[in-house]
Amino acid sequence: MKKISVLFLTLLAFVFTTYSQEKINVVVIGAHPDDCDIDAGGTALKYAQLGHRVLFVSLTNGDAGHHEKGGGALARIRRAEAQEAGKRFGVSYKVLDNHDAELMPTLENRHEVIRIIREWEADIVISHRPYDYHPDHRNAALLVQDAAFLVVVPNVVSDVPALKKNPIFLYSHDGFQKPSPFKPDIAVDITDVFDQKIYAMAAHESQFFEWLPWLYGTLDQVPDTDEQRVKWLAGFRRAPIGDELRQSLVKWYGSEKGKQVKIAESFEICEYGRRPSEDEIRRLFPMIGN
Repeated sequence: MKKISVLFLTLLAFVFTTYSQEKINVVVIGAHPDDCDIDAGGTALKYAQLGHRVLFVSLTNGDAGHHEKGGGALARIRRAEAQEAGKRFGVSYKVLDNHDAELMPTLENRHEVIRIIREWEADIVISHRPYDYHPDHRNAALLVQDAAFLVVVPNVVSDVPALKKNPIFLYSHDGFQKPSPFKPDIAVDITDVFDQKIYAMAAHESQFFEWLPWLYGTLDQVPDTDEQRVKWLAGFRRAPIGDELRQSLVKWYGSEKGKQVKIAESFEICEYGRRPSEDEIRRLFPMIGN
């Protein structure tokens, strides 16, 4: 009887701790229906496992991203792939109906971004940097930057209540150097969820096993079975950790663990949103250091 009581109290404490923890609301905004997965999929898995709320948003429907398919038929395929990926990540996935390769930083699109951020009551917003080869990526970044202050202005998009506190806006990693290189202000160890991230990304079959291999001349190398394809995709997506990223990992995880991390995602703080302290970053990234 005593053992049952102890087990019950332990379970009760676990449930109380889990459900009493303040939920963190994260919005990841990409230009296409696989950008969020690539840029922040591992971090999203970490949030989801801790019971926090994550929304992936694609600002276009992806209807141009293929060498054989296109238009409405491709948009439907990509929307379905995004929904499956969302299930695998444990996040919500929203795909807007703007045409691929035609995204523009219009007032209408800016207002839509503001609405999405407000409706999700975002604490953190992650998107592209404005320095990129793809115009959709650059314009997605501009839309998010333009929304960064306005989400707290009540008379802008007044049909949705303004946020009382400005979110932290972050850029996802890229390798472009001009006019300024990416800075890994925040680093997240995703080593233990990397395989799950790749499995979730593999839901975008039309991209990772058709369009991108065709684009890079490796279509004949794509394996036949799902299991082999996931392993093949993992080989392309296992990026090395450079010196600057390693330093960031050591800062957030300590010297011993930071030096052992094998796979990580990193983010740069956008100056247009809230300027978080180190303590606030640790609170909003509860997986850091653990």
